[in-house]
Amino acid sequence: MPASSDTTLQNLIDAARAGDPLAKTALIDHASDRLLRLTRKMFHSFPQLRRWEQTDDVFTKSLLRLHRALENVEVVSVHDFFRLAARRIRYELLDLKKHYYGPEGEAKNHHTDHQPSDDAGGSIDRGLGEPENLDDWSAFHETIERLDDEGREMFDLLFYEKLSQEDAAQVLGVSVRTVKRRWQEAKRRLAEALRDTTG
Repeated sequence: MPASSDTTLQNLIDAARAGDPLAKTALIDHASDRLLRLTRKMFHSFPQLRRWEQTDDVFTKSLLRLHRALENVEVVSVHDFFRLAARRIRYELLDLKKHYYGPEGEAKNHHTDHQPSDDAGGSIDRGLGEPENLDDWSAFHETIERLDDEGREMFDLLFYEKLSQEDAAQVLGVSVRTVKRRWQEAKRRLAEALRDTTG
């Protein structure tokens, strides 16, 4: 996103913190294109949900979650805002997975054709190996949610938002070497947690 756009977002964040009642809505509106791209990338990681939901519907529901979250969570920077947004999109997707594929879910009685995504979206880092089914994908996302703040931050920026390591370093104000170290550690912790979960 261009620096001028980030400046506008930061100005809206500052206005919201100062008590402007319209700033939070304006913030979401101004960031909507980037939020939609983020939703597409995250939705790509839940392939079986595409039989039941459309990107625009997930996007709309996630925005409602984000709007509610902004009422209770203090956002100081543009990075804080998109990190909060990524978590709300993830919550929405996990809830949809439970809705359709839980014990009473509609998908239990329907065939899923496993058609590939029609939206652009990145794949998981090759070092982790790509989950092969919905249960594994669900465990993957839920385990990310249980990582410490630094680990979730790395996945939010590098996996969900698909920033380069150089861009992530700039967002965080650290060196690329530090990002590489944190990313490797986050992947290691995720892999260990997934092994513990699956036994």
